[in-house]
Amino acid sequence: MKNRGILTVVSGFSGSGKGTIMKELMAKYADTYALSISATTRAPRPGEVHGKEYFFVTKEEFESMIEQEELIEYAQYVNNYYGTPRNYVFEQLENGKDVILEIEIQGALKVKEKYPDTVLMFVSPPSAEELKKRLEGRGTEDAATIASRLSRAWEEAQGVENYDYFVINDVLEECVEEVHAIIQNEHARAFRNQELIDDIKNELKEFSKGE
Repeated sequence: MKNRGILTVVSGFSGSGKGTIMKELMAKYADTYALSISATTRAPRPGEVHGKEYFFVTKEEFESMIEQEELIEYAQYVNNYYGTPRNYVFEQLENGKDVILEIEIQGALKVKEKYPDTVLMFVSPPSAEELKKRLEGRGTEDAATIASRLSRAWEEAQGVENYDYFVINDVLEECVEEVHAIIQNEHARAFRNQELIDDIKNELKEFSKGE
């Protein structure tokens, strides 16, 4: 029987490269991970496809999902809703896949509150100056939006200490391997192996009776 997968939430400042890290991780370890797709009311960026990067829905559709309790979490960010559909995540975990949610800090902390076994990981560039450079280099947003994202990043930084891991994305390949190692090492945590521990203890108890 396959062990249950681990739920990991990866957050990071907009422009930290977390999306690129997730794509590389999925390409390299496709059999290990499942990347949860968030629903959002924001407009698609050039090249984004419905059902691949996000489920793009209307505000009315999203609010219906909230009412039907079809989301693990949801939050508003820069005037748009973002949320994690529940069913897909739990099906993948039961099938032994490690599921990664790429969501922002409000949602991450809500997931950890509901599901304490969740691993929280925060991705950051090496410096604030590098973050600004990466946002400007994307060329997908105007100056006002970039300023809004940088302001938001300062607010988000106040909650980073609530995460389990803080990962610097400087060299992409090294960062991908670090993220992979962290999640796989989590499988060895004692509290995730309680059933096996109990089995071994029971066997040892039987041995002790024979002395």
